[in-house]
Amino acid sequence: MDTTQLEQIRTGRGFFAALDQSGGSTPKALAEYGVGADRYGSDAEMFDLVHAMRTRLITNPSFDGSRVLAAILFEQTMEREIEGVPTARFLWQRKSIVPILKVDKGLADEADGVRLMKPIDTLDDLLARARAHGVFGTKMRSVINSADPAGIGAIVDQQFEYGDRIRAAGLVPILEPEVTITSPDRERSEALLLDAVAARLDALPADALVMLKISIPTRPGLYGELAADPRMLRVVALSGGYSRDEACERLAKDPTLIASFSRALLEGLTEQQSDEAFTARLEASIEQIYQASTH
Repeated sequence: MDTTQLEQIRTGRGFFAALDQSGGSTPKALAEYGVGADRYGSDAEMFDLVHAMRTRLITNPSFDGSRVLAAILFEQTMEREIEGVPTARFLWQRKSIVPILKVDKGLADEADGVRLMKPIDTLDDLLARARAHGVFGTKMRSVINSADPAGIGAIVDQQFEYGDRIRAAGLVPILEPEVTITSPDRERSEALLLDAVAARLDALPADALVMLKISIPTRPGLYGELAADPRMLRVVALSGGYSRDEACERLAKDPTLIASFSRALLEGLTEQQSDEAFTARLEASIEQIYQASTH
């Protein structure tokens, strides 16, 4: 593990950029960027276009480690290059941004009010390739739609079980059990999730390191005790469907969290913008999210 990267994640002031849209979410991300489905006729062409979008973002002078602590990548992005340099190495060597890799393969059908992750059959190979690329950690997402104790317990068990394998491979896992913001019993779901994560965290060895990515909770400071645990490297929050303005307003009320935004970070950026307009919009977005994460 790179100790400089570890210290940046542990104590750095800033936020995580989630650039990990995969097959299912890529068309929507491209459409919001102003690239319609008529521009591509295959998955290969679609992924070429989304890599061009990410390259424009990553190479922008506003996007660097002074405010963006880490960037979460899709597997294909990790395997591609930016300016002739593998993406993860470009992020760290040129931008001082810690590279993290999304490893989940999507969601299973809902049962007991939750959607577990599909089996990650290629995990060992993926982790080996991530290490070769200089990746620091991983991220994997599952979803909680209602306050079912059995379902939430199953999600947390699955997240920690995969997390154990990821830690054994020398990487730091981000566990992401997302509570949907439209859940009718969201506060109860968050309370059950907190208790389940706390129990599993308490069972980890003293030298274990994990991170947690959650929806911005209804009660600010809810995850404060988890964030203070020395085994919890960082607790980060997704925008979860809120606009950037609302997500930042909510985030700013909770000093225990920093952002890990995807759609909210890209909001307002389009392919058609001039470089000057693109930079101005990105600079404003990064600064807003940075301020919400640090003040």
